[in-house]
Amino acid sequence: MNDMLRAHLSPEVILQQLKRHNVTHVVWLPDSETNWLYLLMKEDPTLTLVPVAREGLACSVAAGLAVGGKVPVILVQNTGLMESGDSMRGWLFGLEIPVVFMVGMRGWNRHGAPTADTASVYTEPFLNAFRVNYYLVESDLDAERINVAFEEAKRTKRPVAVLVGDEYHGFNK
Repeated sequence: MNDMLRAHLSPEVILQQLKRHNVTHVVWLPDSETNWLYLLMKEDPTLTLVPVAREGLACSVAAGLAVGGKVPVILVQNTGLMESGDSMRGWLFGLEIPVVFMVGMRGWNRHGAPTADTASVYTEPFLNAFRVNYYLVESDLDAERINVAFEEAKRTKRPVAVLVGDEYHGFNK
C-alpha cells in the first residue's frame, strides 16, 4: 500500500485532488476541523482562500468566481450546506455553475450510532430534496470519488457534494 494512502482522510490527498482539477479558489467558512488542510492550502501559491462570514454567501461568491473563469470549490460543514439552500438554488442552479461542495459531516459516524449532534441526520435528505448528487469519502482510499464529483459537476453544470465522513480524524493528522 502506498504510504500516502491511509485508513483516514489526509489533508495532502484532499489538496492533490483540488490541484488535479485546477481549483483556483477555496470558498469556505473557517473551522477548527480543517486546520491541517488550511495550513497546506495557505502555503500553496496556486490557491486563493476566500473566507465567508456565513455559508449562505459561499454560493454567490463561487458563482462569481466561476463566471469570471476561475475554478472554485466550496468547503463547509453540513450545517452550513443546509443554510445555503436558497443561495444554492438561486446562484448555482440558476446559473448552471459546476461546483463541488466539500462537506464536513458533523455528527456522523460510520456505525450509525446516535450522537448528540443531529446535523448528519438531515444532510442526505437535504441533498436529495435539492437533487444534488453526493459521494461519501471516509479515507484516502476513497479519494477517487472526489474526482468523480468534479467530473460530474463539469458534465452536468450543477453542484455535486463530497461528504467528508472522517472530518474529526483525517483533517487533524
